[in-house]
Amino acid sequence: MAGSSLGLKIKNLLTRGKFSEEFFEDLEDLLIEGDIGAVTAFELIAQIKTDIKNKKISDVSDFMFIVKKYLSDIILSYEYSPDVDNLNVILILGVNGVGKTTTIAKLAQYFKNEYKLDSILSAGDTFRAAAIDQLMYHGDKLNMRVVHQQTGSDPGAVIYDTIESAVSRNSKIVIADTAGRMHNRENLVKELKKIDKIIKSKTSEDTYKKFLVIDATTGQNGLRQAESFNDAVNLDGIILTKYDSSSKGGIIISICRDLKVPVLFLGTGEKYDDFSRFNKEDFLHDLLNM
Repeated sequence: MAGSSLGLKIKNLLTRGKFSEEFFEDLEDLLIEGDIGAVTAFELIAQIKTDIKNKKISDVSDFMFIVKKYLSDIILSYEYSPDVDNLNVILILGVNGVGKTTTIAKLAQYFKNEYKLDSILSAGDTFRAAAIDQLMYHGDKLNMRVVHQQTGSDPGAVIYDTIESAVSRNSKIVIADTAGRMHNRENLVKELKKIDKIIKSKTSEDTYKKFLVIDATTGQNGLRQAESFNDAVNLDGIILTKYDSSSKGGIIISICRDLKVPVLFLGTGEKYDDFSRFNKEDFLHDLLNM
C-alpha cells in the first residue's frame, strides 16, 4: 500500500543526497513505472533541473512540492452534477473487466444519496449475457428499473427504449451500459457512434454525458483505451475504479495530459457506497506519500 507508493520510492531515491545524472535516470524510471507517462516524466525532470539550478529546491519537501505542483497542473477534474429538472443520460464506457456494471450501480446509488433521484439502468451491453444479468442483479438490489432485451439485441434499441421509458415516467437519470469489446476496434467504434447518435437525437448536449471507466491497475494500456473511446464519442470524464491509495492510478495523469479529459469519481471497494467524487489534492497526497 503506502509502502509501495510512488512518493515513498522517490523519497528513498532522495536519500542519496546528490542530484546526479544517475539520480535523474532512476527518477525517470520510477515515474514511468508509476504510469506517469514518458513525456510527462521528461518534462517534469527538466523542470526539476531548472529549479535546482535556480536554487528553488533545498530539501526533500521542496522537491516533493515541485513534483506535486507540476502534476497538479496536469490533472483535470470537475464536479459533475445532474440537471435535476431535466432528463440526464449517462453513457458508461470501458473494456470488459474494469467494473462497468458495478460502477453503474454505484453511480445510481450516489445520485440517490446526493440528489434523491432514482436512475433507470439500461442494459446496453447486449453482447454478453453476464453483463445483462449483472445489471439486473444490481437493479434488484437497489430497487431500480432495468430496461433490457435478450442477448444479441441491438444496443441502440435498448438504450432508445430506456430513454422512452424515462420520459414516460418523468425520471431524471438514465445510466446506460455499453459493450467493452467487439470483434475489432472498428466495430466497437461504429457501434458506439450509432448509440451516440441515437442519444443525441433524444436529449440535449448539456444533459448527455459519456464517462469512461478505467481500472487503476491497468497501467499505460489505460491510455490506449481512453484514446479509442474518445475517438468514438468524445469523452466527458473518467471514473477510476479499483483504487486503493497505493501507487496505482498514475495513468489518469497521462489521460488528462494527452486527451484533456477530466477525472470525476473514484471507486474504492465492492460496496455501493465505496464511491466518491475525485479530489485532486487527496489523490496526489496518496500518490506522492505526502
